[in-house]
Amino acid sequence: MKRRIVMFMLAWMTLLASVLLGAGPAQSADVPAEFGTDWHDPVTAAPPVPRPHGRSCQVTLAEAQFRDFTPYRGTYTPPTGCGDRWSRVVLRLDGKVKGRQYDRLGYLHVGGVEILRTSTPEPSPDGIAWSVEKDVTRYSDTFHAAQDVEMLIGNVVDDTYTGVIDVKVTLTFYAGKPAAATPDKVLTLGDGNTLTTPRNSERVLAEVYATGSGGGCEEFWYLAVPGKAPYSCQADGGPYREVQIKVDGQLAGIAAPFPHVWTGGWSNPFLWYVVPGPRAFDVQPIQYDLTPFAGLLDDGRPHKVEVSVVGVPQGQSGWSAPVNVLVWQDAKRAQVTGGLTVHRAGGLTNSSTYTAGSPERVDTEAGHRLTVAGYVDTSHGRVTTTVRRVLADTSVHRWTDGENVDGLDATWSDDQSVTVDGPGPSRTTATHRTYTMNGTTTIGDDARLRTVLMLGDRATVVASRDGRRTGWSRLDDTVGGDATYTTGVPRDQRRAVGTTTERYRLYGSGGCYDRELVSVQGVLTVDRERC
Repeated sequence: MKRRIVMFMLAWMTLLASVLLGAGPAQSADVPAEFGTDWHDPVTAAPPVPRPHGRSCQVTLAEAQFRDFTPYRGTYTPPTGCGDRWSRVVLRLDGKVKGRQYDRLGYLHVGGVEILRTSTPEPSPDGIAWSVEKDVTRYSDTFHAAQDVEMLIGNVVDDTYTGVIDVKVTLTFYAGKPAAATPDKVLTLGDGNTLTTPRNSERVLAEVYATGSGGGCEEFWYLAVPGKAPYSCQADGGPYREVQIKVDGQLAGIAAPFPHVWTGGWSNPFLWYVVPGPRAFDVQPIQYDLTPFAGLLDDGRPHKVEVSVVGVPQGQSGWSAPVNVLVWQDAKRAQVTGGLTVHRAGGLTNSSTYTAGSPERVDTEAGHRLTVAGYVDTSHGRVTTTVRRVLADTSVHRWTDGENVDGLDATWSDDQSVTVDGPGPSRTTATHRTYTMNGTTTIGDDARLRTVLMLGDRATVVASRDGRRTGWSRLDDTVGGDATYTTGVPRDQRRAVGTTTERYRLYGSGGCYDRELVSVQGVLTVDRERC
């Protein structure tokens, strides 16, 4: 019976990958029968950051080799020759590593502001190089003055794990008029997690770089099961996680964390050597629109801002959630007043039910909703902002005795609408995010470990004025893979094989981008653009 279940799950996953991603190309003579000691440098299908024409200046932020948990510390100096107004600022990280090493998580702070959170690829014995680009224009306020720089990619180097992580990070500034979307101020939390905003703040966004990591169970929080279930990672409430932000103890925002899979994830680094999972190299922050609270925050006093992760077992670590606050000010008023008019939080529902058997099974359904509204009296009239957010999580986790078969089928949704009413037309931005994870890891009697996995990162954004659509975009980043290797033997005896495919599609009123990558045994066999 167990063998029939395993074969059915693997066949179903293989069929699903074929349907969603399309059949892979025929292997060429250049593709080896199995992984060797070298493979293609890591690459993602995500689009490059658009770069304006015209004058530009480059500044090196950090250049370091990470061997342990000692941060790099340096000083940032604003560029010369590009003025103090920039149409775009682009961060670029170039890294290299060789030998043997785990995936590592890292951060980069400038003036205390987190401008990058990243993870690293696992290297080949011969060595790899990779790069990350990110639009960091929204942090321009931070870049206008000299700042302390701190960067850390925590690492362990010894006789076994020999890979030293060598990185260089630069900022390129493009002279020009800043876009209206660029904040006036970028703030961090003070002592005691307090925030003091300028008294003329009319729009306030918080961003939280939330990651479950650290090598413990919270790195794989989506696989957690209730305490009575026989599984290696347990949590009383099961796998449901929710990142909450509170202002002075009052719930101000809710969000579904992105289910990151790092480059050693699902016990199978051969899936990720060339094509990583979505967002692995560029961790995107969760954004919370705190504008309904602007009237309260503008009183000139410090306010307590707290971030917590619902579902983490008491006393268990494993989450990092640094906060940046982006502020837009009313240039024609020294002080803006206002108030919170609506605060309606639905009850958080979380059902995680264990069913004993072969396979063991946990079914989870959870969700939460929050609506907040508030107004500010600005120089251009009263502006009311209403934020509605609805979260949902559905998953089925199946595993056999000893976890030799371990499978998950999960979907997370995070829907948000922000409506701004005031002088002029009513403006609404509606965002529907969906994250999916569907996969199985199997260890056979021959000690061969096979992982078949598909990950999805999808988002639809619609902007409207007085109910009429004015712009839209749709993102679909899908990564699927199938990799097998022999466990319990030296690296050169693993006889590893694996195919990974990524299709990144972004289209809408702003244009079209569509790129597909396929890697087979570490060889990039397809790199195709369709738009």
